[in-house]
Amino acid sequence: MLEAAGVSHVQESVYRLLVTSGRATVDDIVQRTALPRDETIRVLDTLTTMGLASHTDGAPRVFRPVPPDVALLPRIKSGTDALDLARVEAARLIETYQDTMRRHNAGQLLEVITGAEALRQHLRQIQTNAREEMLWFCKAQYVAMPSGTNREEFEALARGVTYRVLYEKAFFDDEGTVDNVVAGVRAGEVARSVPHLPLRLAVADRSVAIFPLVPGGPNGSPDEPTTALVRDRNLLSALTALFESYWDDAVPLHVEDSGALEQVDTEPSAPLSSTDRKLLSLLVAGVADKAIASQMGLSRRTVQRHIQRMMEHAGADTRMQLAWQAARRGWL
Repeated sequence: MLEAAGVSHVQESVYRLLVTSGRATVDDIVQRTALPRDETIRVLDTLTTMGLASHTDGAPRVFRPVPPDVALLPRIKSGTDALDLARVEAARLIETYQDTMRRHNAGQLLEVITGAEALRQHLRQIQTNAREEMLWFCKAQYVAMPSGTNREEFEALARGVTYRVLYEKAFFDDEGTVDNVVAGVRAGEVARSVPHLPLRLAVADRSVAIFPLVPGGPNGSPDEPTTALVRDRNLLSALTALFESYWDDAVPLHVEDSGALEQVDTEPSAPLSSTDRKLLSLLVAGVADKAIASQMGLSRRTVQRHIQRMMEHAGADTRMQLAWQAARRGWL
């Protein structure tokens, strides 16, 4: 049981006997374990060296156990730390190996998937394996996975995976799609809408992506869909950047209490006030909230409230996005 802490089976047996009895001599251990005397002495000396036991100086020596919390927990922690380090190093070696293989074998960079069923299986697999984030371009008229059949998304959302999904406007023309998107948003999906998407795309944990090599669907090739499974870092970075560029310009979607799916109005209902404009110019210039508050004669909380309201108007999740939207909308 204690081998993970570096304690052998025999050593553990003797230590347990000491813990149970509180103290024991060599002869006591021999009588209760049937171990040879020489081996018993070696085991007790080893336990003492390991810090699991101590003994008196007189003869015969009396051995006592060192309390388990003092003797074992540091050893277990040390073993755990070593195991964690080994895992990190193993992960680095795996990554290095994969990079090496990809440089010498193009098949490691891009895998061609043919057929709707194979595509469905891969889409399910990458979602099942996802641990942090899924990015998704949803175009109209499905190729392999009809709207409402992606149960893997709900399972992933339940275990904490973030889903950011972009829907093109025509997607909502298909029957039942609105109800399916509402269900996804209620489960935790973050959804936005754009007039048009350039391609179908799914990216899992920014480490693997699927996108079409030949356009499919009712308006695409009549043949079986041909898609690419990508693991190349450079191509993944490009695909992720493409997603983010569309995401920044997209309109957020939310579900009303009635269950209706509505677009969030990202344009301010009224022009920015002079206070907002001055505050925004300071924010974009990189001035800290505390300094902004001091210069404008406002409390820090009031400054943060103004910024939050402008972020909501702009549909921005971060201050960087707010700055970008402010420049694009001519607020500065």
